[in-house]
Amino acid sequence: KEAGVVPATLIQRFGTKRGLLLTLCGTAPATTPQQFAAARARYKSPLQALIEIYTHCASFAPTPEAMANGLAWLQNDLTDPDFHTITLAQFRAIRAETKKLLDEAVAARELHPCNTAALAQLIQNVNGGTMLSWAVYRQGSLATWLRRNLEMLLRPYRSSPRSERIVKVR
Repeated sequence: KEAGVVPATLIQRFGTKRGLLLTLCGTAPATTPQQFAAARARYKSPLQALIEIYTHCASFAPTPEAMANGLAWLQNDLTDPDFHTITLAQFRAIRAETKKLLDEAVAARELHPCNTAALAQLIQNVNGGTMLSWAVYRQGSLATWLRRNLEMLLRPYRSSPRSERIVKVR
């Protein structure tokens, strides 16, 4: 009612609730480069942009219960082939954009030259593991956990003491 759309219109357009969800979810991979571009525009430092985009993307789960709800959706994404295709494209887009920011950080001399593809994969893994651990331990905020763990992961790759702590960890 609030949107001014009647159920019959949605059924005619999308066929089923699943069709509606597939259409909505299907837009996510294409928006990833735009989200990363916005972070680049907002933060001068590629590393700060990287940490901030990951922290922002985790804002969907302000509570452990919200994280559990997200995991319920992920279960569907992993078991339904059509949703899995979209999720895989989303993960690939995030990894590619993460690698680009890492390459920019190397070019800006914030990071030592390194295998940025492998580091991008590791960042994705730390991100997922951090979200699960935070939901189990229920201490502090997810943003604080992500910042701390991403900073710890990146510390050995940093090229100078000046760039060692771009983002304050609370």
